[in-house]
Amino acid sequence: MTVTTALPHVDAVALADQRLGAWLKQEGCEEPPPGPPEPFGPDAPAERLRLGDRVLLDRDQGPLRGGPDTGRYDRRRLRTPAPHGTHQLTLTIATGAEGPTWVRLEAETHTTGSGVRTPCRVPVPELARTLLPLLDATDGPAAVHLAPRVLTAGEVDGLIDELCDPERRLPTVVASVPVHLGLDEWVAEVVRPLCQQLPGLATAYVLDPGARTEFNVALEYHSVYGGAVRTYLPEVDPASRQDGVRHPVLARHRIEEDIRRAAGLLAREPRRIAAEQPLPAPLAAVPVLRVPSPQARPGTSPADDDTRAELAARAHEERQDHAEQQARADELERVRLSLRRSRRRGRLLPTPGEEPGGGLRHVGTQVRGLANRLCSGPGGTAGPSVAADHADRGSRSSRAAEGADGLPETPDTFTELMTRLGEFPLLTFTGDQKSALALDELQCAGAGWARLTWDGLTALQEYAEAAVRGEAGGDFKQWCERTPAGCHRFPPRKAVRGESQTVFSHTKWKRERMLPVPECVDASRRAFMGAHLRIGGGRTAPRLHYLDDCSGSGRIYVGYIGLHLTNTRTN
Repeated sequence: MTVTTALPHVDAVALADQRLGAWLKQEGCEEPPPGPPEPFGPDAPAERLRLGDRVLLDRDQGPLRGGPDTGRYDRRRLRTPAPHGTHQLTLTIATGAEGPTWVRLEAETHTTGSGVRTPCRVPVPELARTLLPLLDATDGPAAVHLAPRVLTAGEVDGLIDELCDPERRLPTVVASVPVHLGLDEWVAEVVRPLCQQLPGLATAYVLDPGARTEFNVALEYHSVYGGAVRTYLPEVDPASRQDGVRHPVLARHRIEEDIRRAAGLLAREPRRIAAEQPLPAPLAAVPVLRVPSPQARPGTSPADDDTRAELAARAHEERQDHAEQQARADELERVRLSLRRSRRRGRLLPTPGEEPGGGLRHVGTQVRGLANRLCSGPGGTAGPSVAADHADRGSRSSRAAEGADGLPETPDTFTELMTRLGEFPLLTFTGDQKSALALDELQCAGAGWARLTWDGLTALQEYAEAAVRGEAGGDFKQWCERTPAGCHRFPPRKAVRGESQTVFSHTKWKRERMLPVPECVDASRRAFMGAHLRIGGGRTAPRLHYLDDCSGSGRIYVGYIGLHLTNTRTN
């Protein structure tokens, strides 16, 4: 959670300490004594307090890196026992020379051994729920509330301004209400449980019937209706049809069939953004935590030569560890900035070599790798630096979408699949996502369609990687017939090179298959996509139409995912 507050720094720290102490007392732990009144020096270690069995509280404060005139920070790190590990809560409050007070809260679980698995999603801590309303927390121009707010038609303009505000860091979740259901009933029984994992990670709103109409008229390419919930990522471009694909939609039937799982899916993007988003300047200038070292061995005196040598060696090692941890934290922040720039280039410059979502897999891997390195630094799996805290949160969030074997989990809905198309850097989706999302409504027949589509996209990506190197040995169907060892196999009978002559000669049917491509592929921005993948069984099952341009722009363009387009069997 990263938010701002209008409270002065000292008041925000006092409020946080009061709520943290109240929570510890409620949990049966000792209340921590008041903190030191003046900031520590820049080289002072943290103060460590033992508040119970395996309950440790580290406190430090001081000037931000860059000098005392740049601002100050206060930090609290609490560790409590957990099954097979330790729960860790880190609260950082930082205020620069100018601007608001920033509050960042991180919750993690560290395991004691590599063979023990913990839940992918750490629950939203109770401290976040109690602090948010007291801080009057904000994200840019928007107030950050605990629960979803219901909006009327007169408040839609304010919501649109909020979505488009360049200072917005948190995702905004907007829920619609089915036409035949009452607003209060839907909010109480569906929307509130659905948003249980969002406090501090996103702002949430519910559109009443009048607001829904106004909103969808104003945002033609970013609409939400029919009981669906849409997550609007930062930097919305309301005039761009292509930008609309970037903001995932959670369909009503997906919510109703398992609201608990749907709540986890809804929280996935906010958690990813919280982990990958570069820190604001004051928080990025907070130094890593300096944990106090153990005392000298009992029965020794500082005057002893051996004791002095031991203490000197230990101090030297601590300085080295601290410098290494700080370097890793700075490196992680540089990679976060690089990832954000790559995502922006992918959205704003859709060129043949740099399409929306392209080129991000390598940077995302860097973030996870750096996170793991930070967490395995000196001090064990629960390393002492706040950089390790940041990193573990990032790696844990990235693993939330992975299966038990560490590989990406195959999506079982098209809503989820469309949000993850960026995982295929050589594939560009140019079509209308509505036709794909509509397949989620066909629950009885389409249980495996999304998984099979994902398999096809995976195989197309691997083929494209080989084709741009000149190592594919033919077209995609030949690739499926002779799939190299170690690559994902897609059934050859489901890979079709082109449409029949009847379809190609029929004006209307051919026009349906003239699908969008970039201008660099065809000046008309349309191309005939006869090559397709059969999704599911039967001759009228859904189709994925694509254009193989690996020999030209070095990409594959997917122009359509949806129900079978018109032919002699679908009339």
